[in-house]
Amino acid sequence: MKILVLLMCAFLWTSLCDAAVRGEKVEYRHGDINLEGYLAYDDASKAVRPGVLVVHEWYGVNEYAMKRADQLAGLGYVAFALDMYGKGVRATNNDEAGALAGKYKGDRALMRARAQAGLDVLKKHSLVNPERVAAIGYCFGGTTVLEMARAGADVAGVVSFHGGLDTPEAQSTPTIRAKVLVLHGADDPLVPAKDIALFQEEMRRSGADWQMVYYGGAVHSFTNPQAGSDPSKGVAYNEKADRRSWEAMKLFFTELFK
Repeated sequence: MKILVLLMCAFLWTSLCDAAVRGEKVEYRHGDINLEGYLAYDDASKAVRPGVLVVHEWYGVNEYAMKRADQLAGLGYVAFALDMYGKGVRATNNDEAGALAGKYKGDRALMRARAQAGLDVLKKHSLVNPERVAAIGYCFGGTTVLEMARAGADVAGVVSFHGGLDTPEAQSTPTIRAKVLVLHGADDPLVPAKDIALFQEEMRRSGADWQMVYYGGAVHSFTNPQAGSDPSKGVAYNEKADRRSWEAMKLFFTELFK
């Protein structure tokens, strides 16, 4: 009996070790700009699988973005947290973050092209099926993945977590092929009601297959524990909204990649 227990423990330990998520920095370029993203996958299997692009918040590709990539790898995807700003370019405060993100919000063509550079890295990975790829983004990243859908990027679907919904290209958005899931704090003061209305009209006009889920009591950045706990500031973590939105994303992916 004791030997059997020891054998079972050894088997479980081996399985856990074999299923470890591997994370690695990846350097790449967009034009003359050096970039550094983060790739995560379960290296216990050599099987080709769907890929998920992760677009960071306005501070840049940091521990939070990499954690989300690790979580996706744990679900069986190859995840690549791209770098929108450049290798080593990271904000240290809100003013710096606003300036960095503002450059791309004011130049949607650059935003789309920089995101495409990251998508190209993911799709070329040997473990990724390039026909089964999605993109998710948080805040600034949510805005970015919606721009990818508007640009006709070759992805099956995009998921925006508390992202900005406005775009200067709203009136000229063509037919959107990618499926769209927007996960939004119902009390988010940083996204005006007019932006929501215009976004929904844009989705209807473009013929998109889209969904928008509201989370009561949630404000901006509701998925990030570093956002604090005081919703009166307009930015705060909400455990329920975080958990529920992640489950909504998983269900969305099940539909995309069935």
